[in-house]
Amino acid sequence: MKLSINGETVDAVAAPGQSLRTFLRDRAHFEVKKGCDTGDCGACSVLLDGVPVHSCLYPAGRAEGAAVTTVAGLGRDGDLSPLQQRFVDAAGFQCGFCTPGMIVTASTLDADELDALPRMLSGNLCRCTGYRAIEDAVRGTHRRVGEPREPDPATSRAAAARACGRVGTSHPAPASTRIVSGQEPYTLDIAVPGLLHLAVLASPHAHARITRIDTRAAAALPGVHAVLTHVDSPATLYSSARHESRLDDPDDSLVLDDVVRFRGQRVAAVVADTVAIAEQACALIAVDYDELPAVFDPRAALAPGAALVHGDKDAATSRLADPRRNLVAEMHGEHGDLAAGLAEATTVVTGTWQTQRVAHVQLETHATIGWIEDGRLVLRTATQVPFLVHKEICRIFALEPAKVRVFAARVGGGFGGKQEILTEDIVTLAVLTTGRPVQYEFTRTDEMTISPVRHPFEVTVTLGATQDGRLTALGLEVLSDTGAYGNHGPGVMYHGCSESVSLYAVPHKRVDARCVYTNNPPSGAFRGYGLGQVIFGIESALDELARRLGISPFDLRRLNSIGPTDPLVVTEVEGADLIIGSYGLDQCLDLAEAALTRGNGVEAPAGPQWRVGAGMASAMIATMPPRGHFSQASIRLDPAGTYTLGIGTVEFGNGTTTVHAQIAATALNTTADRVHIRQSDTDVADYDTGAYGSAGITVAGKAVLAAATALIEQLQLTAAARTGLPAESWTPEPTGLRSGSVFLPLTELAGATGLEAKGAEDGAVRSLAFNVHAFRVAVDTQTGEVRILQSIQAADAGVVMNPEQCRGQIEGGVAQAIGTSLYEEIVLDGAGTVTTRVLRSYHVPQLADVPVTEIYFASTTDSLGPYGAKSMSESTYNPVAPALANAVRDAIGVRPFELPMSRDRIWRLLQL
Repeated sequence: MKLSINGETVDAVAAPGQSLRTFLRDRAHFEVKKGCDTGDCGACSVLLDGVPVHSCLYPAGRAEGAAVTTVAGLGRDGDLSPLQQRFVDAAGFQCGFCTPGMIVTASTLDADELDALPRMLSGNLCRCTGYRAIEDAVRGTHRRVGEPREPDPATSRAAAARACGRVGTSHPAPASTRIVSGQEPYTLDIAVPGLLHLAVLASPHAHARITRIDTRAAAALPGVHAVLTHVDSPATLYSSARHESRLDDPDDSLVLDDVVRFRGQRVAAVVADTVAIAEQACALIAVDYDELPAVFDPRAALAPGAALVHGDKDAATSRLADPRRNLVAEMHGEHGDLAAGLAEATTVVTGTWQTQRVAHVQLETHATIGWIEDGRLVLRTATQVPFLVHKEICRIFALEPAKVRVFAARVGGGFGGKQEILTEDIVTLAVLTTGRPVQYEFTRTDEMTISPVRHPFEVTVTLGATQDGRLTALGLEVLSDTGAYGNHGPGVMYHGCSESVSLYAVPHKRVDARCVYTNNPPSGAFRGYGLGQVIFGIESALDELARRLGISPFDLRRLNSIGPTDPLVVTEVEGADLIIGSYGLDQCLDLAEAALTRGNGVEAPAGPQWRVGAGMASAMIATMPPRGHFSQASIRLDPAGTYTLGIGTVEFGNGTTTVHAQIAATALNTTADRVHIRQSDTDVADYDTGAYGSAGITVAGKAVLAAATALIEQLQLTAAARTGLPAESWTPEPTGLRSGSVFLPLTELAGATGLEAKGAEDGAVRSLAFNVHAFRVAVDTQTGEVRILQSIQAADAGVVMNPEQCRGQIEGGVAQAIGTSLYEEIVLDGAGTVTTRVLRSYHVPQLADVPVTEIYFASTTDSLGPYGAKSMSESTYNPVAPALANAVRDAIGVRPFELPMSRDRIWRLLQL
């Protein structure tokens, strides 16, 4: 057939049944993304004769004679289109994976259709931004975000600092132009000669032992290169979870196991010329199973006689609390005497709150391409932790570290879901077996059914207080369902019970928490890492206490929250690694309360069925993970007079690449466009624990600052040696160093080989960030609909490094949390089968669902963060659900105890 692609005539043959998306990508149009292949996300949108279509649903053969335009074809003569430029100016993306499709759809809208923008963009999902920046870009209404902290006290220098991209200004991401034109490569946006494809045979049983597996028919299928089973698997136990210390997680997994513990677990893998052949071969594998007893309720899993999920594991070797009781980990401790504290109270509140499974729904699914190059294994993978993947792959397969390279291109979202080994291990086995390049890509259904989800928690809170509102007792009981494997289970449990409890200065506290195996699909790391689940219970209970005492919920928190000099106590005093480097909670409470009091002019819908209420909640989080988080950076002055920054941190929408360039530019007194970044590759950086726990600024950023500072010192010494002028007299300028009237250009200082300096940060001491969220809502008592009238978040981010970007991180976290609060739930049938298997049955917030959130920043300077900054990627998510639940309680007079607060659940509450 003949068609036009971005103005060029193409004469090609489409495979039978091939979609337009794969047809385009087969011809290296990698700007056309895959987010679902079911027409639900819009990442693959292209124009077909000027009309936007989801190319994953459009048969390629029907494009005969058509003009196809991708995002790469919207500009002219190498320039961006006006719309693409507006996406750059408004920071209308974070990970950027949805951006090509979003821009394609938006490019067809005329002025009249902008009034119906939420409907017109309903077919394009974004998981990162919260949509405000996207709407600004489409409408052309973007205004620069106010910059709360200038990098220099002389405000006359502010414009120059902004142009240079210094810390404190809203500098655009270095990859902006490539992202909005579709030219920024993600994991699979590469053509690999001789590439084979891997497909997995999934278990139909929740718990079974494989007694026979016959692969002969599959292996004989033309185009099949290998069939892998547990016989081929390394015998080394590991955890798919990745932390700096691998001992944080239980060793309970194998690449391929002869026992399956949840529906969908790998049974075998086929490597073939195409995905279709591999899937066809999987269907030819004959497997006999001996079904084993299964357990799906975490409380039942603890009962005597319950089916054992990992009863074959040694507790010490696998680091399990008690595999004979399905107990992965437990935490029990008391500060003071809870019973005595309750006896002192005049009012006691107790309740049990339930949180659900939530999918990450990052638009780029998990994927890895592996190959052998110069005798080395190379893995190009969608990961937040390339160095940790490198270490564990070497351990599992007994490979020399020098013989393995792991790297990530830009990653299309993560939210904790890519802090796992989910595709890298099986691809490694396939590459080592075949010697050929192999690719394995999750489908969206894989993401919904076998990729780890947020841990469902049962949280029981007991609070005691005196009549004046002073807390005397806080009791917490937590039951966490980690599913069939313990990845992240202990860490999520411990972390969830940490800052959520230590935020309040209560003389008597007790925590009892358990993390339990079931035969449900695995749970894992998710934004907030357990805090969101526990904060939902504690902040809801505090709201109920305030009501009973007749005290403002803001005042109750002012009275009981820790102060800047108070000790941090869970059940024992926290160690010196966790300090209050700056304190902005008081400001956050004031800012949120003031905004809620003055309102925003949005009225409730007309009608007697609508009831209005308001609610708030607080949250505190450490600015980096515990027990060490390491990063090493290098900065090189190149002979051309520009800088090359080497850093291991991955960019997946967290914005660290932008901030790292700003940190380096500020320290070196140069412009951000002169700093070129090489990152997320075990070959270009010495080490980085990974992009999780909001450590991109507070750990990796400090390593960048240390390296830049060391390079300045080298340059000063070099200048001093050449001129005899004192080293300390030399001041860096954008293109050189100056001492009085003497100027030495960087090209001269670099010489023929350049200069390099390194810096490191170990994250040994951690600070704390604070967030307060408030809502005003209207609830329809006839249908249970919750409509958000006003959304407010006040954040203590320390010195805000990039105001536009930080605002976007907060908005994105709030939007994701609104989804958790009102819509999203991975539903199981009671026997371990996931029924929400595609995006259309799982309500990810669309533009129409997300209000504009008012963002207010406290004015603090942190003693630990680079230039006084704190993290702000995770923390924004945590107070949203309880604040919204408290607002619903205020409106209808009945408290929600379960997430999500869907219409049917709210309606049922109204019938009580």
